[in-house]
Formats: sequence, structure tokens, C-alpha cells
Amino acid sequence: MKEPGTTPSNTPEDRSARTYEGWISVFECSTDFEADLVRDRLGESDIAAVVLTQRDHAFNLNVGDLAPVHVMVKPSQEEEARALLAEAPLSDAELEAAAMEADISAPDAYSPDDEARLDSGIEEISLDVPDEEE
Repeated sequence: MKEPGTTPSNTPEDRSARTYEGWISVFECSTDFEADLVRDRLGESDIAAVVLTQRDHAFNLNVGDLAPVHVMVKPSQEEEARALLAEAPLSDAELEAAAMEADISAPDAYSPDDEARLDSGIEEISLDVPDEEE
């Protein structure tokens, strides 16, 4: 079992196991919110990323291999994403300073439509009720 919040290995065997619909997993954890933070960090560096969650939300499992959540990038941006994620994380003091300086009245980073698109990997998603057939 992998440690939570790890970067999957880059062996050919593991690479095929973590590829989905042309996207490659560069980060694996067991919580959606952690994956969202990593996806947003990559997005701030202009690296297109989506979250692929395989968690069982019905039972709210978030334990190891029972709840893999992946942050996926396009193959052309894999090396750049891995390099960014390998950088030293912020210290607790830096995180606290950033939190204290944050504007709590700032608008959300993404609209609900954009958030759904980023979580699904679909270029265009409609949250509208389908038209009834006549």
C-alpha cells in the first residue's frame, strides 16, 4: 500500500495502471479535498489537472487502497507536474501566514460549473435539467 499523498512511481508497469483516458496520475491520496488542493496548485502553474476519485462515497471510506483519489495531468505536462510537486512544501509558519492574509470575502476560485468540469475531466459539462422529449 502506498503512503497517502504520494507520487506514483514511474515504472512502465505502474504507468499503465495509473493512466486513464489519456491522463496520467501524478499524485495519489485518499481524500477529495487533498486532491483538490494539489489540482489547484498545478492549475496555478498553468498545468491542466483533473481529479479522478475512486472513493466509495456511499460508505465514506478513505482508507488506503479502498479509496484511491488521483490527480491526473496530460502526458505532455507530466514531468513539469512531478517537478512542481517534488519541490519542498511550505512550512507550517508559511501556511499560517498565508491563511491569516487570505481575504475571506474573496470569490471562489472556480464557478460551480468549472469545479464540476475540473473534477470530471470533461471539457464541457451541463448541470441543467435535460429537456423533456415531446
